[in-house]
Amino acid sequence: MPKIIVTSALPYANGSIHVGHLVEYIQTDIFVRFLKLIGEDAVYCCADDTHGTPIEIKASQLGIKPEELIAKFAKEHVADFKSFLINFDSYYSTNSSENKYFSDLIFSRAKEKGFIYTKMIKITYCEKCKRALPDRYVKGICPKCGASEQYGDACEKCGAKYEPIDLENPKCAVCGTEPVLKESIHYFFKLTAFSDKLKKWLAENKKLQPEIRNYILNWVKEGLKDWDISRDGPYFGFKIIGEEDKYYYVWLDAPIGYISSFANYLKKDTKKAEKAWNDSRIIHFIGKDIIYFHFLFWPAMLMAADFTLPESLVVHGFLTVNGEKMSKSRGTFFTAKDFLKKYKNPEYLRYYYAGLLSKKMSDLDLNLENFKKNINNELVANLSNFCYRVLSFCNKNLDSKISDFDKNEPMLIEIKERVEKAKKNYSDVNLKEALSEIMAISALGNKYFQENEPWKLIKEDKEKTQKIITFCVNIAKILSIICQPVLPDFSLRLQKQLNVKEQKWKDMDKYIKNTSVGKAEILVKKID
Repeated sequence: MPKIIVTSALPYANGSIHVGHLVEYIQTDIFVRFLKLIGEDAVYCCADDTHGTPIEIKASQLGIKPEELIAKFAKEHVADFKSFLINFDSYYSTNSSENKYFSDLIFSRAKEKGFIYTKMIKITYCEKCKRALPDRYVKGICPKCGASEQYGDACEKCGAKYEPIDLENPKCAVCGTEPVLKESIHYFFKLTAFSDKLKKWLAENKKLQPEIRNYILNWVKEGLKDWDISRDGPYFGFKIIGEEDKYYYVWLDAPIGYISSFANYLKKDTKKAEKAWNDSRIIHFIGKDIIYFHFLFWPAMLMAADFTLPESLVVHGFLTVNGEKMSKSRGTFFTAKDFLKKYKNPEYLRYYYAGLLSKKMSDLDLNLENFKKNINNELVANLSNFCYRVLSFCNKNLDSKISDFDKNEPMLIEIKERVEKAKKNYSDVNLKEALSEIMAISALGNKYFQENEPWKLIKEDKEKTQKIITFCVNIAKILSIICQPVLPDFSLRLQKQLNVKEQKWKDMDKYIKNTSVGKAEILVKKID
């Protein structure tokens, strides 16, 4: 049974994957590939987030059913992720029978323990459309900062969270009519009952990023509010047990999608999935825009339903392009397809993002000039060039044959030290530092090759030259293993040229000797 379940936040099923989204999925994929490389039993689960008001609105605009919309984007999302070498063990949907099962289960357990109650509240209602107006069905002026044209759940300008009835000068987002207030009975989750438990979990969990922990602890100290977990119909989502026209709010069943995706991995066995989840280590990767839900509501719901809490939540910052928000007018809004069409090789972006990502919640900038320089001057001129020049020299001058080398070579000690540093940095999700160690090993290989001048030495001492090249070939083999999480395709093609089977971390010290290497081919080309 899996010991580590790793998830990325669920992409919303009403739009295309863009380079901002890819930060998280590439980051998570690199981490999971590393876990598997070192022999951990890890599973990478994700799903499309398919419920809620925006799905309804988008489907209505296109004149199709919500189910058709989410099917369209599910197919597109899977293809985009695959094109960037993101390798899920389970990619599922929140609109599934397994997700309905776990949503009902968690709701029922919380309700039985007295953590869910009902109360009468005021809601916005459009008399022209004859419907309640949840979240994005109503627009108006933000009650906190005064920004106009803001939706009824959150302000895109200042980030404030509020209810639709809090908006000033509200209008129905569909017909523009001013809504009226009506009363409706809603279900609430007693988040306030978990203040002490959440405070303890946050304070004692040393695997959480310190700046995030302090941020969330301040929210807890300021006082939590109970959470409205229901929406009036019509609403695209799951009906609440025993209700005909009330639905789970999308933020209740969305994170439960992690569990249902894991059930999908276990051939849709929900009983087995619950037990396995509770016996596993859980690690979530999310963006900083959804920390409130993931650090407060989600763990509280898990506590209420007796499910294992995540041991770690890795939070990354936002992406800008050339120092600014992505913009279609400036030509800096790239979907996954756009970017691949322009730059061809998905490993360019994987490499660039790895060079920016640390355990900190820092924002990232896709500076296209730096992107080009990093690929050409580091990935190509350092890593790829070293591997090609060693193997092509061996092909041309040594009939592709290697011998053995001196294991007491001083440089080997430094390389081993850097391998261990890279391993620790991968484990800590400090991808930037892990990549730095990889490039340092490659630079050492280039230095060794250059200083020994095998192109001259071979004229005087072929045997010594062969030993030098054998050592270089083994550096290339080490690089093929250590760079595998970031550059999986590069790594496999390099191992094929080295004439070795797919390598694991435990193969790091199993050196290649007294054999032949394959034909050298350029692994990465420069960006023009």
